Order: sequence, then structure tokens, then C-alpha cells
Amino acid sequence: MIELQKPVRPVTGRVPAGALLHIRGDDLPVNKPFLSYTQQLDKLENEKNLIISDRQYAETVLKRISYFALVSGYKSLLINPTTRKYKDGTTFEEIVALYNFDESLRGLFLRYLLKIEQTMRSLISYNFSELHGNQQQKYLTPLNYDQSRRKTVDLTNLIALLSRLALRSTEYSYITYQRNTYGNVPIWVLVKVLTFGSISKLYYCFPQHLQVKISKNFDGVNEKQLVQYLRVLTIFRNVCAHNDRLFSYTAKDDIPDTLLHTKLMIAKKGSQYVYGKRGLFSVVIAFRYLLQKDDFRAFKDALGKIIDRFVVNTTHVSNNELLHEMGFPINWKKISSFKV
Repeated sequence: MIELQKPVRPVTGRVPAGALLHIRGDDLPVNKPFLSYTQQLDKLENEKNLIISDRQYAETVLKRISYFALVSGYKSLLINPTTRKYKDGTTFEEIVALYNFDESLRGLFLRYLLKIEQTMRSLISYNFSELHGNQQQKYLTPLNYDQSRRKTVDLTNLIALLSRLALRSTEYSYITYQRNTYGNVPIWVLVKVLTFGSISKLYYCFPQHLQVKISKNFDGVNEKQLVQYLRVLTIFRNVCAHNDRLFSYTAKDDIPDTLLHTKLMIAKKGSQYVYGKRGLFSVVIAFRYLLQKDDFRAFKDALGKIIDRFVVNTTHVSNNELLHEMGFPINWKKISSFKV
């Protein structure tokens, strides 16, 4: 235990500069102790009411995924909220099934997020070049972007990033080749190395007339809505890429209210729709507007199969429970029945 000198004034008042705060070792939160794989499994069986029929298999899974990523990340649907233990009869295999379900979701959503990412790369580079030509100085000039005060910081950071990539970066051979051979890196080359977040920021910083021209490539989407969609999709793209839990993730930003919210008769809490604003279903709605029809149809079919397969093979999670945790309305499959 560490005892430091008393403060000059009570801690409820203002502490003068130089006064030391008192920290007692026994006042700090106690870290959870290290547990071996055997102890982790013992805890799940004896304290958490989980059935483990094959401990060798369970230990192999914990080595591959880790206790924190698997058990702490995927217990919510399988826990009895009253006892805070697993529902009677829940098996270790069901936790693994939920993890694998989420892994399948990440792979599916990332595949179609990348399609939208590529579409935006193409539209941004084409429309900017059509207006300004292929000289790099054009996309490095702040006057060719929205000059509103609220975008000043974003634009400054964006120009700094584009400048570093075009003028100094040696990470990408094709950029280095363009720089050394032609003394110029066209925007259609540069966008290839931009992240989804940077592409989203590039579109956000474009002047309105250029945003409008690009947004017209998507039926039922205006330039302001496209900004919102891209912002939310960037967040979910990062969740997928970083291998975080996806099925129950909720973003801090939301997509706009759409005709699909109305057509699906999604309930509201106050003025806010319960589903399809910040959770995973918001991405499905964005896909409906931003993907080609054939791509969305293939995505929806694959998503339905992943959900149905998990529910059929799981004893302790019903279809409605899963959809609620995912932020999906019960009638989500009707999303392709309506014209947008």
C-alpha cells in the first residue's frame, strides 16, 4: 500500500497546483487473476453452468480464439439475465456456433462493403477528373473542395494525407512509378490506396455540385444521405476488418430515415426508428440503396441462409431473439419487395 502526503484542501474542493492526490493500493480495482486453460474451463462448468462435454476440444478452441474473445464476446444471447449464468443445458459448442455465425457474417458483409468501396473509388476519381483534369495539384488544392468552416479540420487533414501519398510515400510501387516517370499521380491512381474512411472523407469534402453528380448514380439517394451512409458503412467496415463482434454492434452515427423504414413498418420509440438506424440492419438498408440489384439479391439470400442455419442448429436461441439482438425487424426479408 502506498501512502502519499495529504492534500492541502479536501478532495471535494479545488486541489492547489503541486498538491499530491492520495492513492491507496487497496482502493484500486482488483485485476482478474490469470487462469490456466484448465481453470478457465472449470470456471465455466462450476460457476457459469456451462456444459463442456469435450474438454480437449474446448481447450483447443480457447487456444485458437481466447477466453475473452469467445466467452466474454459471445455470451449475451446464452445467459440467463436473472442468474447471470448460462441457460440450463447450454453447451460450449453453442458459444462456438455463435462465434462462427458472427465470423460468417463478417465475411459476407465485408465482401459487399468492398464492392461499395470500389464503386465510390471509381465514381470519385472519374467525376473529379472530368471536372479538373488529371494533374495532382488539382486534388491537392483546397479551393477545389467545400470551403465551409465546419469542414476546415477534415479538409486540412485530408489534404495532408493526399499530399503525403502523392509526394512522399514509397509504400506503393504504382504510385512511386507515376511520380518518378511522369512527375504526377492522377487521382484515379491515388484512390486505389485510400481506406474506406478516407474515401468517405474525400466525398464529404467535395463541393455540393460534385457530391450531387456522384449521388445521382444511386436511386433514391441524395448527396446528404450518401454522406451518412458512407460514414456508417466505414464504421462497420472497420468492425469487420478488425474481427470485432458484428452481429450486435451499434454505431455512434446513424443512416437517414428512408422509405424502407416506412414500408417495413418499423416501430418507433419517440421519433426514432427502433431498428435500421445504427445497428447492423442499417447496413442492410444502405446495401439496398447502394448495391446493384443482383448484388443485393445475392447478399440477402446468403444472409438469410447464415441466419437460418444458426437458428436451426442452436437450442437456446430463437429466431426472434437473434433478430432482436441483431437489430433486425422480424419481416426483414421483405426489404427487397419494395421499390426504392
